[in-house]
Amino acid sequence: MNTPNFSVFDPAALSQLSQQFSQAFNPQFLQQLSHVADPNTFLGLLNPSAQNHGGAAGLGDLGISLDPAVLEKLQAEYTQQLSALWQDMLAARIPASADRRFSAAAWQGNPVYAFNAAAYLLNAHFLNAMVDALDAPPKMKRKIGFTVQQMIDAMAPSNFLATNPAAQQKIVETNGESLTKGITQMLADMHKGRVSQTDESAFEVGVDVATTEGSVVFENDLFQLIQYQPLTPKVHQRPLLIVPPCINKFYILDLQPQNSLVRYVVEQGHTVFLISWRNADESMAHTTWDQYITDGAIRAIQVVQDISGQDKINTLGFCVGGTILSTALAKLAAEKANPVASLTLLTAFLDFSDTGILDVYIDDMQIRMREQAIGHGGLMPGREFGSAFSSLRPNDLLWNYVESNYLKGEQPAPFDLLYWNADSTNLPGPMFCYYLRNMYLDNSLKDAGKLTVDGQKIDLGKIDAPTFIYASREDHIVPWTSAYASVALLNPKNPKLNRFVLGASGHIAGVINPPAKKKRSYWTNEKIAKDADTWLAAAVEHPGSWWTGWAEFLSGHAGKQVAAPRKAGNATYGVIEPAPGRYVKVRAE
Repeated sequence: MNTPNFSVFDPAALSQLSQQFSQAFNPQFLQQLSHVADPNTFLGLLNPSAQNHGGAAGLGDLGISLDPAVLEKLQAEYTQQLSALWQDMLAARIPASADRRFSAAAWQGNPVYAFNAAAYLLNAHFLNAMVDALDAPPKMKRKIGFTVQQMIDAMAPSNFLATNPAAQQKIVETNGESLTKGITQMLADMHKGRVSQTDESAFEVGVDVATTEGSVVFENDLFQLIQYQPLTPKVHQRPLLIVPPCINKFYILDLQPQNSLVRYVVEQGHTVFLISWRNADESMAHTTWDQYITDGAIRAIQVVQDISGQDKINTLGFCVGGTILSTALAKLAAEKANPVASLTLLTAFLDFSDTGILDVYIDDMQIRMREQAIGHGGLMPGREFGSAFSSLRPNDLLWNYVESNYLKGEQPAPFDLLYWNADSTNLPGPMFCYYLRNMYLDNSLKDAGKLTVDGQKIDLGKIDAPTFIYASREDHIVPWTSAYASVALLNPKNPKLNRFVLGASGHIAGVINPPAKKKRSYWTNEKIAKDADTWLAAAVEHPGSWWTGWAEFLSGHAGKQVAAPRKAGNATYGVIEPAPGRYVKVRAE
């Protein structure tokens, strides 16, 4: 019996998807990739002796190869498994599937749909196996694997009404109402330019999220500075300044009272200041990286010093906020100034040697294209950040909602974290291009004196402050081993000043882990090792949140207890408006 050519990929849809990755690969290679409808077509690309069609370059022309013996083995395994699957279908035997996309009774109760799902999973497995077997430069191999996985995820039969029995069943059960709602929600999302992940009407900034009481006490063209209202009769003498990422809104650190890191620190008896970055508009189209350092982080430090009356303050930088803060402190150190009693870095890059999966978006060609477009003036749209981050987990952050929102007509549930995730921010083009080239591509920040800010050479080793470095073990944005590399850059003459803590979960969930939830775990090892793996091998795992250990670190550098300030600001910096302020409420759309 001949094995049928059972296609589970839609070439037209794949062609559209491939355009999103046109900057990551040779355009001719992508043109051929767009015609992949089954693994046999992909095999042709791997054959250097195959005839090129229309002059298109195959993988062999790109210096990428696959051992013929390995290829032959994969082909044989694929044919054997597909034949067995076909026999199961003819015998009405339902193939087992642990994939949650195909676990509903509608999938498992129909041999045809169950076979379609199983054939899709087999093709996906085979495509990934071939990528794993490629002999290619590591970066190119990661890009190929990333693009192939995007294709695989997009072409799942659960993503299309014609091949999704659960969605079809719901249409029947609701007399077509689910289809009507799905189309309505799809049209609304097309107008917004993104897929809805939550019921955004359930939240309002300053009412439902970002609700910790406080006042804006300073603002300029880059940021507003919030001073939070004390929640204890006495506070530590030295305040804490938080520098959040400018790529997202700050209120990921102040979502709800029960999971707010900001509120937790205030409850521990600290006076907390926080930068609320402005959502860039055309008036900021020429703003530079240097301005984010001098007019942003350094200016905030100076204002906090003035209001608190303290020469030294505690500081915290989260994600790119940690990169900005560390650069600012290095510039001040070059000027013989040391304004901090401690430095905390949360999931932050200083050494960009390994940028994880984000590396697929970084190469000289892509950055040069960005520089030509917005490097001398313009904006990096926030929606592009959202699309890029969603592509790192497409089944969870994109296709899951395509199926539920559009095919099944289900209303997305309210979820504060996903509301924040959708509240994107624009960045100034010159600042963003500098950051991409000098940090992600050239990795220049780690090299003493290679970068300058306003003429001052940046040397992270000159920052003199006890440092608490936190990383998340499953972080796909800042790999924890990359965060660990910061221990070699900070306090090189006195490494005992550095403390590293590793938490469970990912970039956001690992950071936002309040003690009251009693969830997850974290690892500690007081001895700083030469590399991350050696550190982890001797680390001790603890149940619960890393916040409590960090709170002890912070209190140890916060000075004596004094009466809490009765009002925000001082004679020079008065209250401008209540927290969370105007800047955070500006939408990128």
